[in-house]
Amino acid sequence: MSAAAVEGPFEQPTPLEAAELISKQLVGHRVEILGGQITATPPPDGQHGDTLTSVSVPFLVAGLHGEGTRVIQGIGLWLPDGPSDYAIPDLSIVDADYADHVVEHNCYDPVIFRLVLEVTSPNHLVDLKIKPTLYAEAGVPVYVIVDRKNLKVMVLTDPRDGDYRVHAVHHPGQSFTLPESIGAAVTLSVDDVLIAKK
Repeated sequence: MSAAAVEGPFEQPTPLEAAELISKQLVGHRVEILGGQITATPPPDGQHGDTLTSVSVPFLVAGLHGEGTRVIQGIGLWLPDGPSDYAIPDLSIVDADYADHVVEHNCYDPVIFRLVLEVTSPNHLVDLKIKPTLYAEAGVPVYVIVDRKNLKVMVLTDPRDGDYRVHAVHHPGQSFTLPESIGAAVTLSVDDVLIAKK
């Protein structure tokens, strides 16, 4: 009678370890843990980057990349709703001392975020349906969604109880001013923001 081979116990990776492994396998993808689920967004197209540049310029001109605040693309935001949840907004305005507020996995405490902005990608429902709740729960004061598919810009403010109480929708031909709580009064033109779509 021969003895059966005995394998050691298989250890499941933690969500953070799994996200890191996926990041290494899917180079260029943005890997996030949202609501306990790992999501991987393919690399953005050129129009996505062009839109980010267009929307960054007014923030820079207003002096938001200075001593009090910084304008940063792709900075990790630690989400309070799960033990290892985090998002990586396309663009954020954060307090200048953000480096003092690392939580884990190169992600930062949501208290330093004054604004997060997402430019929709092929998986636009994440930006439109999932992230508003997560960012509101994290207490991010201003969430801007540049919806390239539907040609509009949404500004969500006043986060309470996992929801943004104020939703403003802006269409081509319109301009709007963001709350001064971001560090300066910044007026954006929908046409300028969506210029890459034309």
